[in-house]
Amino acid sequence: MAERVPLHQSDAWLGRRMETVTDLARLKDSRPMLDAVVDERYGRRIRTGDRWLSDFASSNYLGFDQDREIIDAVPAYLDRWGTQPSWPRLGGGPALYEEIEEKVTELVGGEDTLLFPTVTHIHTSVIPLLAGTGAVFLDARAHRAIHDGAMVARGQGATVHHFRHDDPAHLEELLRSSAITPRVIALDGVCSMLGSAPDLGVFARLARQNDALLYVDDTHGFGVVGERTSNELCPLGTRGNGVIRHQGETYENVILVACFSKAYSSLLAFLTLPTRLKDVLKVAAHPYRHSDPSPIASLATTIAGLDVNERRGDLSRLDLYRMTERVLDRLHELDIYTPNRSGYPSIQVRVADREDNDAVGRYLFDSGIYVAMDADPLVPMDELGFRIQITAANDDEQIEQLCQVLGEINERFELRQAQPVRTAVPVT
Repeated sequence: MAERVPLHQSDAWLGRRMETVTDLARLKDSRPMLDAVVDERYGRRIRTGDRWLSDFASSNYLGFDQDREIIDAVPAYLDRWGTQPSWPRLGGGPALYEEIEEKVTELVGGEDTLLFPTVTHIHTSVIPLLAGTGAVFLDARAHRAIHDGAMVARGQGATVHHFRHDDPAHLEELLRSSAITPRVIALDGVCSMLGSAPDLGVFARLARQNDALLYVDDTHGFGVVGERTSNELCPLGTRGNGVIRHQGETYENVILVACFSKAYSSLLAFLTLPTRLKDVLKVAAHPYRHSDPSPIASLATTIAGLDVNERRGDLSRLDLYRMTERVLDRLHELDIYTPNRSGYPSIQVRVADREDNDAVGRYLFDSGIYVAMDADPLVPMDELGFRIQITAANDDEQIEQLCQVLGEINERFELRQAQPVRTAVPVT
């Protein structure tokens, strides 16, 4: 047995830190789905230990992580470029970067694009640069990584204001109460927790009227939702070019942040932004100057994925929408509440009694269903439960298995009920 090495004369601070995440720590110990070791994968089924589970915790929405055409494209790129470029972006980079930036600019319809390894790199470096010693107006339910970027900005002299989630009236009140500039309004596009998106037109108008930048993190929307057309296969729209295009908004006073690590299953992220700002970030943003770049395999799968998306991505989105609607309809049949009103493939289910959370998670695991667990401090205490994340690589058999298990859970445990009437949007 390895010798226990103390970190300090007293490690009581570790105990105090654990007290702030007690629910999550308990679930980690009691539920094999948290911090699980996945020993094997077959399609959207995974094996942990001796248990096979249908995977509804993945954010690989388009199923590109398992697409044979994309996988087979990687070796040629490795032969040409090796496994990893050795330079930070400012030092140099393979021409693949510019190829991707051009393709993304065309796809999302912005002025220009700049790539970073991750969205977290973007938030923690770009938000402070945009805000300077001005102000960040932060949606109270914005992703933790956006919050972290705002806290870095505050440490560098910015003022941070929180407005109630998806409440433009409260935001307008805060904007009018402060004359400080520059101003950044930061929020999620498609919210991974709630499966919904704000009315970006309202927030964009407030940004333009109040000399602010609207900073939108569309990590869970890019690849899933896109521009609406008369010949779209489903209400998710076409091309998967993000929530800005999906809602028919423009990029005036708007910066789009998104990544390829969800729908495209590649370690890469980007901003859609004016070229003048791009030139500034190339020398001012620390990750562009110092961080290790994305591996060549991720650049390769991004390029191949963008091509596959153009040719058959809408078919994947149709499958995604159809399976999501089946699960939402099942929840409606069972009168189980979910905040999802959009038909987007992230569906939160809440327990009525927080004491049931451990048992519900264990029942799901024992029934062969792998989901994302919502525990304190990941969500507010009145939102404990689990999230179902559907991908185009799931199949109808897994969806029916999930629907059956949801019925069993509804009989055995107290889930949040009294779901408001949901109007489904038919597939066209």
